[in-house]
Amino acid sequence: MREFLGMILGCLLTIGVVYLHDSLATSTVANGTTAASARQIVNWDVAAAEWGQVKENVHTTWLKLKANNG
Repeated sequence: MREFLGMILGCLLTIGVVYLHDSLATSTVANGTTAASARQIVNWDVAAAEWGQVKENVHTTWLKLKANNG
């Protein structure tokens, strides 16, 4: 159980550190090519869209499972 908790905590810590890094990184749009060395690691717009798709798929699957059991 501690192993599983450690994996979950490690994933959350990794995501948190990447988010912190990206929020402190300068934008390449704002500063042109001079900010190329401090680029963001994650494209958060794409990540948000993908997360929305995952939530929608889980919801659809849940509704299908409820319909089959009822």
